[in-house]
Amino acid sequence: MKIVSVVGARPQFIKAATLSRIIRAHPQVHEILLHTGQHYDENMSEVFFRELCIPEPDYNLEAGSGSHGEQTGRMLKGIEEVLLKERPDITLVYGDTNSTLAGALAASKLHIPVAHVEAGLRSFNRAMPEEINRIVTDRIADLLFAPTQTAVGNLFREGLGEMTTFTGDVMYDSILFYREQIMRTPEKYLTAGIPDHYLLATIHRAENTDNLKNLQNIFLAFSRISKEIVLPVHPRTRKILHDSVTLPANVRVIAPVGYLQMIRLTMDAAKVLTDSGGLQKEAYFLEKQCITLRTETEWVETLHDNWNIVAGTDPGLIEKAVFSDLPAAPRQTSFGDGNASGTILEKLLRF
Repeated sequence: MKIVSVVGARPQFIKAATLSRIIRAHPQVHEILLHTGQHYDENMSEVFFRELCIPEPDYNLEAGSGSHGEQTGRMLKGIEEVLLKERPDITLVYGDTNSTLAGALAASKLHIPVAHVEAGLRSFNRAMPEEINRIVTDRIADLLFAPTQTAVGNLFREGLGEMTTFTGDVMYDSILFYREQIMRTPEKYLTAGIPDHYLLATIHRAENTDNLKNLQNIFLAFSRISKEIVLPVHPRTRKILHDSVTLPANVRVIAPVGYLQMIRLTMDAAKVLTDSGGLQKEAYFLEKQCITLRTETEWVETLHDNWNIVAGTDPGLIEKAVFSDLPAAPRQTSFGDGNASGTILEKLLRF
């Protein structure tokens, strides 16, 4: 079996590292890795390939940045050329980025089956580009790998039940694997200049970075919190902050870090504040309370017992959430048993 795996952004590199390790160990499967270049700088791309031991991409389209239409169009053209050359048995796409959508569209138009890892997520907010990418990808995919029973329910309600399999979450597999690696040599993954006690924050979604009022409200909330806040910032967001926001004295901006450093930062943080879907889950898996800087979450499983608090960008709600009690109840087992990758490979082989 020949599989073309399409990746392009940080969350996809992490999922692909976990699943590719299983796929490439199977003697009957040949994987071709196609990197769209959606995330392309050192701290957002190359570092993940190095530290997660992801094989060098067989193809790198170097699509770069641009508007959604411009970027997706460049990817669509490049992916189609690769698929015509390689003629895989199946195309594997991950998550909800423009790379996901471009990979699914290119394959489906060439009548190459599409498998979607992390299918069925819904925020029910179509103002989010990611929501459009999810919906379209699920509609044209042939295999839908759902990470939670909530995602399974969404797909069944949309008439896609026959293509759907509950696999558990590949990110849970990843956290279990790499947490053990970090615990063996924890000092290797420390980030220089980090205080002993801190909150970890990330902000990257367009609904916050491109909305000046939301951004200013978030940093107003940060200024009211008498705790050190560590904020790894993507270069694009750093420029927006420089132009639009006065950073409070308690916010320490650092460059983006690799995945293993980010896990270590999360493990050592008191709480996490983020608009990232991936970090919401990682905080949950690592037993850290999360404050979500959005008005909804796709990961409703994390909301029980205040493990995840949806605060939006309201300064009062953010401040209240930061000073709320830590969860008293244990986490639930909503994300599978840590063998999502094995289940996905089994389904691919049967297909």
